[in-house]
Amino acid sequence: MKKKIIIFGATGNVGSYLLKYALEYFDKDEFEIIASGRRETDFFTKRGIKYYSVDLTNEKDFEKLPTENVYAVMLLAAQIPSYMDKYEPKKYVDSIINGGYNVLEYCRKNNVDRILYTQTVFDVSLYPHNVVLSPYAKPNFSYTGDHAVYVIAKNTMLQLIEHYHQEYGLKKFIFRLPTIYSYSPYHYYFPKGVKTKRPVYQMIEKAMKSEPIEIWGDKNYAKDMVHVYDFSQMLCKAALVDREEGFYNIGTGIPVTIEEQIKTIVDVFSPKDNPSPIVYRPDKVCGGGFLMDITNAKEELGYEPKYDCRALFEDYKHEMEVQRFAELRMNTCSEASKITPPLCKIGINFLLRNEFAELSNPQKLVA
Repeated sequence: MKKKIIIFGATGNVGSYLLKYALEYFDKDEFEIIASGRRETDFFTKRGIKYYSVDLTNEKDFEKLPTENVYAVMLLAAQIPSYMDKYEPKKYVDSIINGGYNVLEYCRKNNVDRILYTQTVFDVSLYPHNVVLSPYAKPNFSYTGDHAVYVIAKNTMLQLIEHYHQEYGLKKFIFRLPTIYSYSPYHYYFPKGVKTKRPVYQMIEKAMKSEPIEIWGDKNYAKDMVHVYDFSQMLCKAALVDREEGFYNIGTGIPVTIEEQIKTIVDVFSPKDNPSPIVYRPDKVCGGGFLMDITNAKEELGYEPKYDCRALFEDYKHEMEVQRFAELRMNTCSEASKITPPLCKIGINFLLRNEFAELSNPQKLVA
């Protein structure tokens, strides 16, 4: 009987790309990859991938899931501040703590070997951004603001996981996530509850139109930029490693300056005969980010990031053209069409013509 790996949060943007990667990474004769999300959808099942609609806060929903030979769960599902249009902290407690507890109980009852859990980088947000962030950095975050309850809930879940690790022998692997770069047809988020186009899409749109792009603050300010497939690589390797536990930073360990990022966007997305001019604005305030220390992930998991800045944005361009998961996100694609209507329309037509050929064959999922 095949070992089962369940991905909770597979309908989300990062989760769907993780599923795509996992279907290629794991030996199909030894492992079965199962998708789970809250929404009702036939997107996966009609492509030969088992899918279970599970509300993590509803204990009875877990009765839908398999109970035999479940090897690992990857828990990505949670309410996150950037996708909430108003402040509702109870949703963090419900989805992260109560939902997480139900996942842990499912693991205990069904003798799951290990849990892989994604932790937020906001748990260390008060550290200075000009240092390399250690995976062993202790929590250092603000107890005020719209992210406070979210971080508290995520940290509480870590304590619950530790309990199940010590009490029941559940192996645990925790991953601290900075921004994970993966193309989505929905280009908005909600900082402090305000609907805002994500900066990366603002810059891509300007580059496509040959409009000026501003560099705010110090042009040499650098941070880690992590492609979703590098994130996926680390989780998949941790699923197989012969260890009892691990805590890792998701990253590349390669600093990317804001100048390099914008020059790469211009080079990849602007017309070659009319590239966007770059305007330097050192008087403006630029947002922060970390450079992640990934030494222990390399040593313990054999992790080796594959995507530099250019490869990352070239993949963005490719995903914009094929609109790989547009059908899964059809409810947000109408919003995305207001930004790049030709790309959204091309993506939907592509789906209708090809019936998502790559997902119908799990052996051809990783481009």
